[in-house]
Amino acid sequence: MALLADWLLRHSVVMCLLLHSLVLMTFCFHHAATSCSKNCYCTESDNNGITVRCSKLQLIEIPQDLPNDTRRIYLDNNSIRKIPMNAFAALPHLVELDLSHNELTQLEPGAFRGLGSLQFLDLSSNKLMNFKAEPFEGLKARANLTNNPWHCDCNLQMALLHVDLEPASLTGIVCHTAEPEEIGVQGLAFLLAPDIDLCLYMRRTTDVAMLVVMFGWFTMVISYLVYYVRANQEDARRHLEYLKSLPSRQGKSEESSTISTVV
Repeated sequence: MALLADWLLRHSVVMCLLLHSLVLMTFCFHHAATSCSKNCYCTESDNNGITVRCSKLQLIEIPQDLPNDTRRIYLDNNSIRKIPMNAFAALPHLVELDLSHNELTQLEPGAFRGLGSLQFLDLSSNKLMNFKAEPFEGLKARANLTNNPWHCDCNLQMALLHVDLEPASLTGIVCHTAEPEEIGVQGLAFLLAPDIDLCLYMRRTTDVAMLVVMFGWFTMVISYLVYYVRANQEDARRHLEYLKSLPSRQGKSEESSTISTVV
């Protein structure tokens, strides 16, 4: 009986320690998932979920310790210059993302990947120039793209065909510069500019380039044919001269007959 009691006591202590460790680990994981990012201010409500405010903190990159169940993030009025790939992939419940009034010049491909629930994205008042479809892959949110020095060209025109943003979002693309310049879209909202085709100039340029290339190849082929014909003519002339320089068969036959008669 004493041995049994001692065995039960020892195993009870082990089980208690294991249970205590499990509870502690669960608490730590929950705290890591829901704790607020450093220097940011977090609020939580039953209806709106967790809201993280990181405004005016002179941030130069996206914080990596944001709560996983965050619903809204305000990163406005900072000094963020780039959004890297999968920057928000760990925040699947995000519905609002404010990146306005930063120094953004680059959105890497897949920058907003994983934000299938996002409803509003604010990229206004940054330094974005080149619009590309890859950063907005899978994003169907409404976006604010105003107050950026957008460069309108054929690449931008083609990129607009491959994004799923709400159409009204794209009216925020106002052409600060354009290519070609003479097409006259500077200062206009690109989608609202009537009958503007920035790819027409590129297609014309491509057509001219193709014609030049084809003409070059044609010239090379003709030059080669002329060279080939002349070379063959020269070879034929030399061969003919060589044949003329050889003794004729008739002379050889007469010489043979003379020798036979003498004999």
